[in-house]
Amino acid sequence: MRRAEVNSPPLPCTAAILAGGAARRMGGATKALLKVGGRTILDTLLDTLSGRFVEILLVAKEPEAFQPLLPGAGWRLVLDEEPARSSLTGIRTALANAGTDHVFITACDTPLLRPALLTALLAHLRPEDDVVLPMKPDGYFEPLCAIYSRRCLPHIEAQLEREDYKIIRFFDKVRVSPLPVAALLRADPDLVTFRNANTPEELELLRQDCRSLLPAHVPPVTPKTGEEYS
Repeated sequence: MRRAEVNSPPLPCTAAILAGGAARRMGGATKALLKVGGRTILDTLLDTLSGRFVEILLVAKEPEAFQPLLPGAGWRLVLDEEPARSSLTGIRTALANAGTDHVFITACDTPLLRPALLTALLAHLRPEDDVVLPMKPDGYFEPLCAIYSRRCLPHIEAQLEREDYKIIRFFDKVRVSPLPVAALLRADPDLVTFRNANTPEELELLRQDCRSLLPAHVPPVTPKTGEEYS
């Protein structure tokens, strides 16, 4: 049984999965290809993202592990060629390669990304917004589950030239529209979206929880093209 078509978001948006980390605490493993619930985290993320975005980008520094997956893939591989290795360089690469004005960014090790949270973020997005991201109950932003506009590029590039890699550092120079805590909790009451696999212990916890938290696998819908938003 195929998943029902997802309603088109108000604005066309690209999705980008950041897979350029060194994964030192995971022994250098390619985290996107680790299995949780019997499937790779990448496959689970692709199912969650498919149908909601104009295109899906996979941003990597070492593309070799992903190249065998490319034939027939529903995503495009883009290379992060920045000398530094950080999430901010991945965001810059995604924005520079996207075919839309806005890009949703997610890390490659978050298999429990909630579809309802994607829906809430996309519904909250307006054309003039530069950053749309969840405000968590502790008062902190979640910059790796966020939508960025291409207008952020010059600010990010200037920050990278200063070798400053803290993502939120440029937020005071752009228009930030936080998703309220109440909206976040409606979409993801247990905040499982933000669980990731930085260590073998965290990976094991994800595997233990996946049976109750991950939906049954169904074939992904075909991602929409830009023309379908016109």
